[in-house]
Amino acid sequence: MGILCLPAFAAFSQTLRQPISAVYLGLGAYSTEHGDVFSFVNNQASLAQVKQVSAGVYGERRFLLSATSMYTAAIAVPSSLGNFGVSLKYLGYKNFNESQVGLAYGRSLGSKVDIGVQFNYYGYRVPSYNSDGAINVEIGAIVHLTEKLNAGVHVYNPIGGKFSKTDEKITSAYKFGLGYDASERFFVSGEIVKEENFPVNVNAGFQYRFAKAFFVRAGIATATSVGYAGFGVSWNNLRLDVSGSFHPQLGLSPGVLLIINLGKKESSTIPSTNQ
Repeated sequence: MGILCLPAFAAFSQTLRQPISAVYLGLGAYSTEHGDVFSFVNNQASLAQVKQVSAGVYGERRFLLSATSMYTAAIAVPSSLGNFGVSLKYLGYKNFNESQVGLAYGRSLGSKVDIGVQFNYYGYRVPSYNSDGAINVEIGAIVHLTEKLNAGVHVYNPIGGKFSKTDEKITSAYKFGLGYDASERFFVSGEIVKEENFPVNVNAGFQYRFAKAFFVRAGIATATSVGYAGFGVSWNNLRLDVSGSFHPQLGLSPGVLLIINLGKKESSTIPSTNQ
């Protein structure tokens, strides 16, 4: 929903490998109140705030076409040595598909700064024609300016990231984000994104929890002027979201997300507004 793009074999870029709802999935990256297992797909430093083992899966049918379906899975595991995450992405169908697996690590440097890094292997496959792969890295940092205000930077593929069979390089992307936890019910976030060879994009969104088990998320990405929205319900250790975005020419892109939290939640190292 956030960054909109169609598959094109000759134009491999960071945008192509994100779900349309990338902004929806990573909205909680700059929040200490409303983060979840998918937050680290937007900034790996948010892994430092994970307090329990969590896993999530997300599926998106771009423009209601099976050929442009996108699937994302994420797992986050806290430990005494720092927190670890694994992410998996798949886009396409049998005649053209892209996939990426990433291993992430995040930890706190005291009470004010969190850092994170992720190593990815990305590959594409066109049966009977071509296939290739490349390794790249992501780096992120989040600063807790106050108990409610957080700022962060994130860099995708700052060096390297070239395909093994060609000289083509995966594009680089740079982000600066801010998040404000107005309360344990309401959160707002915004980020500026500059991707190599693309104009500057601004992503903005909010989450509002209107009951203990129910919340809504909504926002917009200026690159396409396409808005997104979603509704979530949680019970016990489970959470289910239904999301969607509408493009005036290409139509509806619905998505479904499921998160499960395992184990006992540890105490937070960052002061929380509801404590």
